[in-house]
Amino acid sequence: MKTAHDLVTDAKAQIHEISPEEAVNSIQQADLLLDVREASEYQTGHIPTAINIPRGLLEFKLESTPELSNRALKIVLYCKTSGRAALSALTLKHMGYQQVQSIAGGFDAWIAAGKPQSGPDFPHFE
Repeated sequence: MKTAHDLVTDAKAQIHEISPEEAVNSIQQADLLLDVREASEYQTGHIPTAINIPRGLLEFKLESTPELSNRALKIVLYCKTSGRAALSALTLKHMGYQQVQSIAGGFDAWIAAGKPQSGPDFPHFE
């Protein structure tokens, strides 16, 4: 029986991970920067220009959103530390997406490398 760690390790062996430094250029060339963390995590801070689709909704959102259904999209994705992103990247690969990259170490590594972030997003009270 495999553990969650085993599944992530297996996924990482089948996907393309990039460092936060490499991600800067990849993000500029990407069609989509995808944050697969939960909405509450995204709201506390995220990489600028990222859209949030939590991992649990990923397949359904991509399939039901016509502008995201093109399997040739250049996609960079991340989560907090890279486990969910690795599993998501493998799922996208299985769905036929051809140009998917995952940021090694996730948002934590991005911040540790001194890269910019947006947020947190505070609610508006009017």
